[in-house]
Amino acid sequence: MAGIVVCVVVLVAASAFGVLNRRRSGRVRVRGRDGGKRLGAAELGEDLGERATLVQFSSAFCAPCRATRRVLGEVADIVPGVTHVEIDAEDHLDLVRELDILKTPTVLVLDADGRVVRRATGQPRKADVIAALGEAVGTP
Repeated sequence: MAGIVVCVVVLVAASAFGVLNRRRSGRVRVRGRDGGKRLGAAELGEDLGERATLVQFSSAFCAPCRATRRVLGEVADIVPGVTHVEIDAEDHLDLVRELDILKTPTVLVLDADGRVVRRATGQPRKADVIAALGEAVGTP
């Protein structure tokens, strides 16, 4: 009987974790630990966008990274002054550690000065990215 109770408790805990993780994945949010962190052309390997820069950390075998690349590319094409930069996390481990990137894809929204103003872990939706740009750097 005790084995069944343990099994049920483990299943409930795993289900709760899965639901919570799914709800948080892809949400573009402000993270307190990002305050004051700045990235420039030297770290990105490309110039910053005129109004904002969408920085995507990816890895080679990440399926959601391909879809995220497409979404961010479309947003950069739609919103004037926004640039999309993709960084291979495996090739830039120092930057990954400095920015506390724990999984791919992770998207950072930088303002015109290169400050990290928003972050999304997981595949974000296009509407959420556009809304985050509007909140972070002014109406697109």
